[in-house]
Amino acid sequence: MAKKKTEVEEEVTPVIQYKKSEDEVSNEKRLNALYALQHIDSQIDKIRIIRGELPLEVQDLEDEVAGLETRIDNYIQETAQFERQISEKTAQIADSQLLIKKYEEQQMNVRNNREYDSLSKELEFQNLEIQLAEKRIKEYTADLEARKEEIAKYTAIIEERKHDLEIKVAELNDIVEETKKEEEEMMEKSAELEAQIDPRLLTAYKRIRANARNGLAVVQIERESCGGCFNKIPPQHQLDIKMHKKIIVCEYCGRILIDSEFAEQVQIN
Repeated sequence: MAKKKTEVEEEVTPVIQYKKSEDEVSNEKRLNALYALQHIDSQIDKIRIIRGELPLEVQDLEDEVAGLETRIDNYIQETAQFERQISEKTAQIADSQLLIKKYEEQQMNVRNNREYDSLSKELEFQNLEIQLAEKRIKEYTADLEARKEEIAKYTAIIEERKHDLEIKVAELNDIVEETKKEEEEMMEKSAELEAQIDPRLLTAYKRIRANARNGLAVVQIERESCGGCFNKIPPQHQLDIKMHKKIIVCEYCGRILIDSEFAEQVQIN
């Protein structure tokens, strides 16, 4: 029973099975361009590995600082609200005290018990209002102090994080500056090689690279095995690979296979 083609084979095979015209590059040239592209892309990968986790660390620190600043802004708004509420309750106490003084003076001139009782109830109510306002002021003051402590705490944390961020950004900039020129040159070479490869084949190559842990989409045969997944390659497939008549992919990992002799002949500038 014929083995079912892999997804990559279905993508690649139509590219290499049609009859070639005079204007079309040979399959061998396509393999040459693919292997050269793989070599250049691997060099770019190495340059980016040098940067390590620094870009992610910088992004994490930037996000943390932004989050802390937002939290502090919220606390500042809350402190302003507590201060406003304390001011309102303080004003309310002053108003109640004025009313108490007024009612006490009126009590001195009442004409009957009914008026006296009415004023007594107003006095009692205003005293209760003062007690409630004082209670609220204590609560708002406690909340206000707590928010101020939080602001101070997170302001100190932000300063530490910003210091760490400055160090990480400086490290990253140094590394980027050291590798920028080399990476740009490699990127230009990569773009030039991509232009020489059939779009569908290039799409398959990029898909394999994206799924491969080490970014290798084109590998050599090593000790009769795939240089990517190290599974044994059948003798007939090895022969087909050496013939360079069509593109052969590993039936286990989907990587594009080339023989070592061909790899040595590929010119990589």
